[in-house]
Formats: sequence, structure tokens, C-alpha cells
Amino acid sequence: MLPAPISLPKRRQFSRENSLASARIHYANLFRSRSRLTNLAVFLLSGLCFISIIVNLYFIGLNNGNITPPVMLSSIIRDPNLENLDHMVMVPGHAIWIGTDANLRTNDDQWTLEPYQMGGNRVQAFFEHIAKGVGLSLKDPRSLLVFSGGQTRASSTITEAQSYLRLAITAGLFNNSTAHPLRATTENYALDSYQNLLFSIARFREYTGRFPSKITIVGYDFKRARFTDLHRAALHWPRSKFHYIGVDPQDHGNHDAEAGELQNGYKPYSRDLYGCHSNLQAKRRQRNVHTRFHPYYTSCPELQALLNWCPSPSDNADEEALFSGSLPWN
Repeated sequence: MLPAPISLPKRRQFSRENSLASARIHYANLFRSRSRLTNLAVFLLSGLCFISIIVNLYFIGLNNGNITPPVMLSSIIRDPNLENLDHMVMVPGHAIWIGTDANLRTNDDQWTLEPYQMGGNRVQAFFEHIAKGVGLSLKDPRSLLVFSGGQTRASSTITEAQSYLRLAITAGLFNNSTAHPLRATTENYALDSYQNLLFSIARFREYTGRFPSKITIVGYDFKRARFTDLHRAALHWPRSKFHYIGVDPQDHGNHDAEAGELQNGYKPYSRDLYGCHSNLQAKRRQRNVHTRFHPYYTSCPELQALLNWCPSPSDNADEEALFSGSLPWN
């Protein structure tokens, strides 16, 4: 039980005192008394708790209630036709096309490449990925083509995804179809294959206002298992609604490519499904040379928990390492 409050003195007591200093001393002593200090502390703590509850309720509603802040939506006007799209066709980027003449696209000097990417018709495979993705999107009027890949090269002013879309347009792949620009977009922040998939889903939601119901990926055939067995499973995406189309370079050497993928891709991701530890995290840092931050916490709040998910290294070999929260597609 709190101590009984001390009653305030009558006003006439102070009217008889001519010294302002005496009044200040009196009030100071009044509020230093144990009962007053206790009541004041309770009042202040109650006020802070109330404010904290209000703030937390706001952020719970903002982040877990699938609410994008109105100020962010004020500049967005989506075409009504986008509401009908439910098929995501995703092409992950591997390099940045810096050319201007699409006829020279098979020349290595028209791309920003890592040393291991030079030769072996790799750049021709990049273009075949692009062309296949465009072809699939033209066949399905309910599809959205998403080129995915960030600004991964220090010398580049654009992203992998932007360069892929620019090459598709320059090469005339869309044939003046209404599929572009309405049904083709870019995802400009992914730094690895796991983010290619996750961020493209978020971009689909950002662009159309809804999540896809099925996914088709066009990429290297020797990376098929990485996407279908690991990335898809990490996101709990239904296998029956997930398709992978593999296109490899004609002269790439299947054995060497598969061995490299097993050593540098499949095995590391099998130990670190979400790519947030050790070598995989180091690769993200190395590729994020322009210090980019993705916007999907705001534009796709339904996936905030998944975007933040990173099990401890010791848990990655266990089933507990899989994200167990709620997802829009399950």
C-alpha cells in the first residue's frame, strides 16, 4: 500500500510569507517527502508504460498486420491489369551487360565479368536465359517477368537485372508486345541465388500488390538442385508450383561446372540454407560494393520475419533451422 499523501498547505500560509525563496524551499521539501516521490514515480512510470504500449501496438500492426505505411503508398498507382498476374517468371542475373549494340552481345568485352566467367560461351548462355524468360512471359498473359540481380560490380552504374532488361529491349525480344513494360520488371538488390528467389517474390508483391501462385525460374541447368532442393525448401514453397528450366552454355564442360556447383554452391547452402553465415555471408558483403539496402521490409511487410531469419550455425543441420513462421503461400 502506498503511503498516505500529504495534504497541501492552505494558500494563506504562503500569503504571509514575503520571501519567494522560502516558498521554493517549502515546495522542494514537499516533493522530497516519501509519499510525494512515490506517487510521482508511479505516475511517471505509468505514463511511460502507456506510451510504450501504444508504440508497440503500432509497430505490431505495421510489421505483422500486413500494412504498408500510407505515406509509401501515396505515390503508387498500379495498373488494374496487374491484379490478374499470378505467375512469376524469374531470371537470375550473373553479370552486367554494358554494351549498346545487341549484335555484339556474345563478346566478353560487352559485359562486366569475373575472371572465371570469361570464355566458354557463358555470355551466350546469359542471353539465352533472357530470351527464354521473355518467351515464357509472352506465352502466359498472367505472368510477370522478373530479372533479378543487384549492382554487384564496382565499375557499374546499373544492376545486373537492369542490364538484362535493357539487353532484352535492345535485342527486340519483346516484339513490341504489351508484355513490356507492363509485364516485365527488375529486382535490383539480390546478391546471391537465395536472394534472387526471395527478393523476386517480394518484388512481385511490391509490383502487383499480391503474391505469385506459381514460379518458373530460368537459369543454369547445373544449378537446378540448388534452387529446387534448397532455396525452394527454405521458403516452404510448394514443389508442385515451382518449375525450373535449365539452359547451360554449349561448350561449358558439364563435369567441371557440376563439380564447381557442388563445391561452391550446393554444399555451402545445404549447411547454411539462408546464406547468412561464413563464406556465403562474406560473398554478399563482397558483392554489395555500393552499399545497397533492399526496401522489402516496407513494401512487403508480410515477409519481414523471413527476411530477418538467420538460424545459428549450430542449428543449420537440424530441421529447426527451417523458418517456422507463417507465410502467405502456406
